[in-house]
Amino acid sequence: MGPRSVVDYALARRATLRDLYSGRVSRLEVCDANPYLMRAARFHGEPTTKRCPVCGAGDPLTRSGDPLVHVTYSFGDELGESSGRCRATKELPALAARFRDVRIFVVEVCASCGWNHLVTAYSIGTGGPPARRARSRAADQ
Repeated sequence: MGPRSVVDYALARRATLRDLYSGRVSRLEVCDANPYLMRAARFHGEPTTKRCPVCGAGDPLTRSGDPLVHVTYSFGDELGESSGRCRATKELPALAARFRDVRIFVVEVCASCGWNHLVTAYSIGTGGPPARRARSRAADQ
């Protein structure tokens, strides 16, 4: 089963960049990536072909800034302690087949200037009832 409940944040991204370019917000306000997000981008981020819209803001035609990376986070009650963990995109089909409902968030990050913005959020999973766990023998006694 493919992604469901997909939310694309492209309009919010465009509005933020419009506010930056017009001077309504400062670069410090939009390049405010948390140190943990920056570390996740460095070690777990997946490179994209897009250039940073802030580093190249001086020349809007070329956008010659650093390439962006996508950091993908997974959340869900069934994930237990691994909820909130960064995941590679190639891991998602296995999660979708194994769990009922996993919420995925993809954040674009520029490791150079700290630009970050939520790109998309969606749910994956079987959509069925939660998996039943086998009872342990200790519980029976």
